[in-house]
Amino acid sequence: METDDGPRVIRSSEVDVTGEPGSLDRYLLEGAASGGALAVVEHVLAPKVLAAPMHLHTREDEYSYVLAGTLGVIDNGVEVTAGAGDVVVKPRGHWHTFWNAGDDELHVLEIIVPGGIEQLFRRLAEPGGEYDPETLPALAAEYGAEVDFEATMPLVERHGLAF
Repeated sequence: METDDGPRVIRSSEVDVTGEPGSLDRYLLEGAASGGALAVVEHVLAPKVLAAPMHLHTREDEYSYVLAGTLGVIDNGVEVTAGAGDVVVKPRGHWHTFWNAGDDELHVLEIIVPGGIEQLFRRLAEPGGEYDPETLPALAAEYGAEVDFEATMPLVERHGLAF
């Protein structure tokens, strides 16, 4: 990240957005712009929407800062909820996922250390990038991640989530 010329402001109008209403990602700072140090992505989810299947990362830690709404998280089998101003730590190597556990739109600032896996989010948002139990495991593996659809479905059923 260049700092020789003073601070850089990333304007809202400069931020890429992927997804569709109900499940959007706003790429505020990507790994390439931080020398790979971190990425910052805002996830916006409608009520009762699951963000991803159960998965783990081998390269990144994630820190979810709740801006608005209620975040549901399962991490290594433990379920928690978090509200505005709370931070949920999801270390690398932990099986986890998250969802909107409330009745209002959820806004979560995802801080990813180091950056890079946000490119997987982009690829999944491309046409044909839908979550597919046949193709997603190989794609996730390119980013040092694993997915588990079988472990996801009980969570979906338990909380009545859209997936």
